Amino acid sequence: MVFILFGMFGISVVLVIPTISEAQLEKKTFVTHTGGVISTTGEVIDPLYVASTMEFDPMKFLREFNYGKVSQLSDGSTLREFTIIAEDDKIMEISPGVFYNVWTFNGTVPGPTIRATEGDLVKINFINNGSKEHTMHFHGIHPAEMDGVFESVGSGGGRFTYEFEAGPVGVHPYHCHIMPLEEHIVHGLYGVFIVDPKEKRSPADEMVMVLNGFDTDFDTENNFYAANTIPFYYQHHPIQIQTNQKIRVYVVNMVEFDPINNLHLHGNLYHYYPTGTDTVPSFYTDMVTLSQTERGIMEFEYLYPGKYLFHAHKVEFSEKGWIGIFLVKDGDHQDSQNGVDYGT
Repeated sequence: MVFILFGMFGISVVLVIPTISEAQLEKKTFVTHTGGVISTTGEVIDPLYVASTMEFDPMKFLREFNYGKVSQLSDGSTLREFTIIAEDDKIMEISPGVFYNVWTFNGTVPGPTIRATEGDLVKINFINNGSKEHTMHFHGIHPAEMDGVFESVGSGGGRFTYEFEAGPVGVHPYHCHIMPLEEHIVHGLYGVFIVDPKEKRSPADEMVMVLNGFDTDFDTENNFYAANTIPFYYQHHPIQIQTNQKIRVYVVNMVEFDPINNLHLHGNLYHYYPTGTDTVPSFYTDMVTLSQTERGIMEFEYLYPGKYLFHAHKVEFSEKGWIGIFLVKDGDHQDSQNGVDYGT
């Protein structure tokens, strides 16, 4: 502080002028999620390191499916084996200049999209490299001892193997189930588990959208909302699709603290399959409302090229980042965007 004393007509006035300390001026260097290196003297939310240790590409995540290491068992059934590592010491730039301590499965929020076919044996080799206890709880049908609730996995390298038969058909979330549960979810320990029917769904350009939010000032109210973590990302980087091409979107709502979320599609309607457990759509609409961890499958085609918004029709969410654009182009019909033979 700088104190300045003025004297006028026998009255003394003390003027206090704040100064900036060297600590306040000290710059911290970070690597952004886009790979850029920046320095800032601003506040960093819940810092653990002075350099970012996490990179996340929402466009890559959109169409990336992890089918695991596949082998055949003696009875002819399929084994899909995955390794999932939990950590809680990553820093991620979730919005320009806003850094947040994310807790991750395999280094990302959301964790990898795990995919299997109904009846496959799923084996998850879970390793907890975090500083806290963590588990994996899968929505779906499995034995009690595979539920990831009462069998906490210790920090610093604790291990547990989850084994269960994939089912039922549909799209299901998985997440850590250690109390306080909201803390583990809001920091990012969740992902998507897709179970395909034995008889394949029709070919489509398939993608995953995890609706999530971040409470960056820890007041149990989200400051940012997004589809696949980065607010406004798909508005600035539109998702390119083709006219007359079936689009299939697996939607999972993982927003904590808010009781509902929703998804509105512009210029079109979609067939909607709640939880994806049926092969026949339940209704045809342009907006669906989802409670916490509720999910489903959207299917639609665009007839006309151009830009079309998709976003939360809860305006607060869209204004805080949950908004994107489909850029529809004329083009040849494609079985899929990335050539994966879905459901195998």
